[in-house]
Amino acid sequence: MRKRVAVVGPTATGKSDLALDLAEALGGPQQVELVNADASQLYRGMDIGTAKLLPQQRRGLRHHQLDVLDVRQEASVAAYQRHARADLADLEARGRRGVIVGGSGLYVRALTDHLDFPGTDPQVRSALEQRALAEGPRALWEELRRTDPASAARIEPANTRRVVRALEVAAVTGRPFSATLPAYTDVAPTVHLALRPPRPALNQRIDARARAMFDQGLLEETAALDAQGLREGPTASRAIGYAQALAVLDGVLSVAQAVVQTAQATRKLASRQIKWFRRDPRVHWIDLALAEDGTLPPGEWARVTEEALALVRAADAVA
Repeated sequence: MRKRVAVVGPTATGKSDLALDLAEALGGPQQVELVNADASQLYRGMDIGTAKLLPQQRRGLRHHQLDVLDVRQEASVAAYQRHARADLADLEARGRRGVIVGGSGLYVRALTDHLDFPGTDPQVRSALEQRALAEGPRALWEELRRTDPASAARIEPANTRRVVRALEVAAVTGRPFSATLPAYTDVAPTVHLALRPPRPALNQRIDARARAMFDQGLLEETAALDAQGLREGPTASRAIGYAQALAVLDGVLSVAQAVVQTAQATRKLASRQIKWFRRDPRVHWIDLALAEDGTLPPGEWARVTEEALALVRAADAVA
């Protein structure tokens, strides 16, 4: 039985390359299609700062949930779930296998798990956002810690958007936000794979990626998006790299400072992603041996892809 495949885990580990290699090994464009689960890659024009594969880099494989939002739109995991699940249903109806790839943990679970999202209440959310401005985000997180410690343990105090959402859900439903996250159960049989490099080497890769983004034209890309309303977007404008690039355009940061802050923010993101996916007992962690500078030793990537492919084939062999 052909299983779905989810390639997940922290940023800068090579998820996109592994997904492409697996897709080719599992039959190529006639047999496999990919579904993006990176929230920032939903946005049109946000390419450099999200390390999005350009069309010519996709090896002829069809990709879903890339470039589906304008930067002024708010990303909604509930809307993503509807559209991405429809994409999976369609491609499977056409006899293709779906490969999910991305590091946005809740988006991945929205696609792979039995997960329902409570509705929203604009008035409740607005009141909470006003409190965050007046009292500071830490005060709201402390409230969450008192009322829903399980959610507080998963959400950084500075992540105001998620703290507000957790408190909003509790106010709307009368249940703690943590109660809306079910057990780790697949909605359809799925092989979950993640790459695990040594943390110092991953940090080196993150630092190099941050420098490369600005060298490759992130400022120019951000300026073009700014002209399209980037600052009006409640989600896109806060994306790592773009927030720092906007600060450079405003004269608040130098390019060198923006590179450092982008790398720092990305390292924190990687830590959150590692913690998120470590909790998932379904994930098969594949160790990725890297040199101290973050580069791949000869033959290492071939070994990794062979191990990943073996895990998928072994899962397929189980009825």
